[in-house]
Amino acid sequence: MKKATKFSSALLALTLGLTACSSGQDTGTKETTDKKDDAKKSEEVVKIVYARGKDATKATEEIVKAFEAKYPNIDVEFREMPSDTGAQHDAYVTMLNAKSSEIDVMDLDVIWPAEFAQAGYVLPLDRFIEKDGIDLSAYNQGALAAGNFDGKQWAMPKFIDTGLLFYRKDIVPEDKVPKTWDELLTAAREFKGQGGTQFGYLMQAKQYEGLVCNAIEFIAAYGGKIVDENNNVVVNSPETIKGLKKMVEIATSDVVPSNITTFTEPESHTAFIEGQSSFIRNWPYQYALANDPEQSKIVDKVGVAPLPAGDKGSAAALGGWMTAINAYSKNKEAAWEFVKFMTGPEGQKISAIYGGLAPTLPELFKDEEVLKANPFFAEQGFVDGLNAAVPRPVVPNYPEVSEIIQINVSKAIAGQITVEEAVANMEKEIKAVMQ
Repeated sequence: MKKATKFSSALLALTLGLTACSSGQDTGTKETTDKKDDAKKSEEVVKIVYARGKDATKATEEIVKAFEAKYPNIDVEFREMPSDTGAQHDAYVTMLNAKSSEIDVMDLDVIWPAEFAQAGYVLPLDRFIEKDGIDLSAYNQGALAAGNFDGKQWAMPKFIDTGLLFYRKDIVPEDKVPKTWDELLTAAREFKGQGGTQFGYLMQAKQYEGLVCNAIEFIAAYGGKIVDENNNVVVNSPETIKGLKKMVEIATSDVVPSNITTFTEPESHTAFIEGQSSFIRNWPYQYALANDPEQSKIVDKVGVAPLPAGDKGSAAALGGWMTAINAYSKNKEAAWEFVKFMTGPEGQKISAIYGGLAPTLPELFKDEEVLKANPFFAEQGFVDGLNAAVPRPVVPNYPEVSEIIQINVSKAIAGQITVEEAVANMEKEIKAVMQ
């Protein structure tokens, strides 16, 4: 990301110098020397490195630009991490296990803070929060809680996610927007090929964390669970089997790309904004991306709805990202200023306007500029989608559980094992790692 030359630092130094000269003090006194030292410190530019996955929108660029304008003595370098959340997680772990200080601020999936806190990778933020009087009650409490572990706040909520169904409203009539997964399959076949499309439906089916999110949505829609509220493994049920069978049916149908098992968010959202599909399951950012005239061929042609329902109703994976400070950072104070800005009202507003990201500060859903950029935030389909959100398994060793789900669901989609075998494997393997 290009950095603008910071004239502000020089101007600030000149101003401080003039103030010192006009103060009426003897230039040889200790007080004047202290002022000169302060001026010198003000001139120094602190560089911090911010890491996150690939951002296909302009949100990160605009946040850094706005922050650097407000804090001219802090220079933010953006470090792009893998878009695959599993690969991103592993890259962080490798780096932080070595106690590396090469990054200062990092975005974390909502399922990572407890793990990273326990491992000592991230800095507790409580002293900063207290010092700056941050009102934590202003945040979505569910999103805030994801960053709390052992009574401390380790990460600040940046945005909240939930799976949604986006569709081409220039192709799909309002009365044909599918309400169930069976209707989705029918509609995807009906509208595939219309309006220059090649596919009927897009999803995320590569073996990575996004596959787990898609699987949870099918499982919960049919009444199944992986783990219950008491941490009992309950995955091997008729409801889970029925939900996964529907997922496999769709993932192996003629409405999705033949290489759907290589699709993560970037592959699916790119195909959609290029006009290749009538429907897509994705996160809220899809709306802003689809309406960006510099990237999208389907501007003003996208509608949003809750994900289709199974026997028990609609279910959407609850997601989102948080921001934390590397415990080994050498610029913790500057890192906090960036975290505070990015996860506060100014940063979240920029994320919503330029990135289509749903704020964790509920007040921003009433902001006129936010609603102008994301009119679907006020739509019933979006509200219903948020209300249908369900969490992924809340377990302390989530990465291990996630990997088990990924492997077995992938094998079922590939036809290497049956859904019944996949569910039996998950039951046995998850119980083993949770003992």
